[in-house]
Amino acid sequence: MGISEIRGIARVDARTKNLLKRLRPAEIAVIDHRDLDQVAAEGLVRARVKAVVNASPSISGRYPNLGPQILVEAGIVLLDDVGPEVMGRVKEGAPVELRGASLWQHGREIARGRLLDRAAIAALMAQTRDNLRAELEKFVQNTMDYAIKEKELILGGITPPQIRTKIKGRQVLVVVRGSNYREDLAALRSYIREMRPVLIGVDGGADALLEAGYRPDVLIGDMDSVSDEALRCGAEIVVHAYPDGRAPGLARVRGLGIPCHLFPAPGTSEDIAMLLAYERGADLIVAVGAHSNMIDFLEKGRPGMASTFLVRLKVGSILVDARGVSRLYHGRLKTGYLVGMVVAAFLPLLALILVAKSIPPLLQILWVQVKLWLGL
Repeated sequence: MGISEIRGIARVDARTKNLLKRLRPAEIAVIDHRDLDQVAAEGLVRARVKAVVNASPSISGRYPNLGPQILVEAGIVLLDDVGPEVMGRVKEGAPVELRGASLWQHGREIARGRLLDRAAIAALMAQTRDNLRAELEKFVQNTMDYAIKEKELILGGITPPQIRTKIKGRQVLVVVRGSNYREDLAALRSYIREMRPVLIGVDGGADALLEAGYRPDVLIGDMDSVSDEALRCGAEIVVHAYPDGRAPGLARVRGLGIPCHLFPAPGTSEDIAMLLAYERGADLIVAVGAHSNMIDFLEKGRPGMASTFLVRLKVGSILVDARGVSRLYHGRLKTGYLVGMVVAAFLPLLALILVAKSIPPLLQILWVQVKLWLGL
């Protein structure tokens, strides 16, 4: 059987993150995911599927999304843009077959699309780079427009709920299930062991903590991508609600009989997790997997990042973003390089310390950053 003839059991879901929960190795994932993002693709790779059939274009041309490239480099066949009808035609759990660029079920062709290989992906990605300037202009304008509307995030108009978990005077680790979160969380193992920070899981970030062997102290989010296991793990639950009080995730939590707090606020759940930690007196906030750039937000389906910009303006003095720390350096550090890195980091912070009114938080940031560099 060649690469263009693949048989397997079909699993179907328009929401890729829901599908990942029930996929098994050697199955065929049928999704409807325009601009397939990195986190979703990495989940499909971990599930060890044989092939992915996408009802929508995996690369629409808006921006350079990495999902398709990750799938193909892992040896997973990607049949692309077969049309929305496939979601109703493929039966969950039914055997299906890929024959070239077409999908077959029970001996008849039910969908046809385009097989994306490395060459096709490279050509499409080149087109996205041509469109990036226009997308950036729209993104910046949207961010500015919403920053005006959401300014209460930094002006004090948003009051976090009174939770039982003690945060004042402690360090806080906020975990989001963003790109490379597994590797970055593993790189922080000694930091977690030594500092024992308050562990806040943002939606699926709670599952990430459980997978790494930790129980989250607080679980915050709209509850659309967290497992029942995480909801029942004993963490204090904070449901993110819209500013008008509507909270789609509240019914799910109450249905499980779990007490919770409601936090009405604009922006993303990771934003309000940082805001909660800051307002409750955290000494330091370390973020893992957080979204912080245009591509991150476009992959989340958000055309701007006003709330993230505003919240980071407010909490930036005590925030350390650990994203990518696992890739900072893979080999052994030579003494000269190590001294240079420490000196380069220390000089600007020394200047801040000399003029700062509050020295301890700056020293904490320096110490945590050095530990991240050294992998301690």
